[in-house]
Amino acid sequence: MTDRPDDETVAFGFRRVEESEKQDLVNEVFSRVASRYDQMNDLMSAGLHRLWKDDLVTILNPVRGSSSYSHLDVAGGTGDVAFRILRAGGPNLRVTVADISPEMVNEGRKRAQIEGLSEKCSFTVGNAEALAFADKTFDSYTIAFGIRNVTHINKALAEAYRVLRPGGRFLCLEFSHVDLPVLDSLYDAYSFTVIPAVGKVVTGDGQPYRYLVESIRTFPKQEQFKLMIEQAGFANVSFRNLTGGVVAIHSGWRV
Repeated sequence: MTDRPDDETVAFGFRRVEESEKQDLVNEVFSRVASRYDQMNDLMSAGLHRLWKDDLVTILNPVRGSSSYSHLDVAGGTGDVAFRILRAGGPNLRVTVADISPEMVNEGRKRAQIEGLSEKCSFTVGNAEALAFADKTFDSYTIAFGIRNVTHINKALAEAYRVLRPGGRFLCLEFSHVDLPVLDSLYDAYSFTVIPAVGKVVTGDGQPYRYLVESIRTFPKQEQFKLMIEQAGFANVSFRNLTGGVVAIHSGWRV
């Protein structure tokens, strides 16, 4: 299959699949790993994902005063990012988590109850490409390790712009492209051998993790993704590489 503009297939890892198939395939991946998702993140990144998410929250700098503040975390699944934002923000901060996987949302709701955050954090099953929220609803928007799994990145970016209030901030934390010659070969070797093997041991199935690694390699490079964010209407778009480009945080503002 080709990658022509009129081709009706999209990338699912290294494979090309029909547009109508991709979301179901992605949903299947996350339904199979939901109960061990956070544990696998620790193992796959040697705990670095915690530092990356902390950096994301630091850049967001959620309001700490008494003003009401509404934040949307998309593809937030288990609530890992949402809970960090709530702990960093003020008493009137409210976070809504939208994730297309019911299994991931259920994990998040259970965690919110355990951590006593249910009153400040709501969970909903929702598609990043068609959010069920009114225009100009949220003060800020985050998506961490999720946008590479959507079928149409441009639609997800357009929705992010739509639901943000003027002056609202968009932040995306995502695996990206390593820009250090030695690190990139080591990272490839680790990704395609260790991660699927660890996934099989922990969850009993290494195939979902092979897809997740492949999806990283097919995601746009930092500058290309920056251009896509600008094309969605965001201003002052920038990005910051972390760990040599293993991940990047992209930022933009709704005008």
